[in-house]
Amino acid sequence: MGTFFTRCKIENIVDRSRSAVLPKMMVDTGSEYTWVSAKTLEKIGVEREKKDVTFIMANGQRITRSVGFAIIRLDEYFTVDEVVFAEKGDLLLLGARTLEGLNLTIDPMKKRLVAAGPLPAAASIKCAMRHTAQ
Repeated sequence: MGTFFTRCKIENIVDRSRSAVLPKMMVDTGSEYTWVSAKTLEKIGVEREKKDVTFIMANGQRITRSVGFAIIRLDEYFTVDEVVFAEKGDLLLLGARTLEGLNLTIDPMKKRLVAAGPLPAAASIKCAMRHTAQ
């Protein structure tokens, strides 16, 4: 599919007036988490909630980073997610969990993000029992 980049906005979940626009985030469905520069997260007041979280890089190397909570916005879409405090040399990534929270998917032909459509919901117990009885 190749790689592509998008622009997004990161906000402090407690004080939404504290935010930063990230003009070039690599969309990476192979990464669970979204990675944002530690300097950016610190500047907008995102707290390190989890320290020394272990990650395995694509080359097999194990590293530890801190993780915090932020609001991620792309146009009219937004979600709250865990974000990794990326250090110098780390890629800035928009990960799979964030894409799922935004309810966006990838259009591989046009290399862009598009709405994923209606969200699946659980059936009621009555409805589920009616279907199993048939």
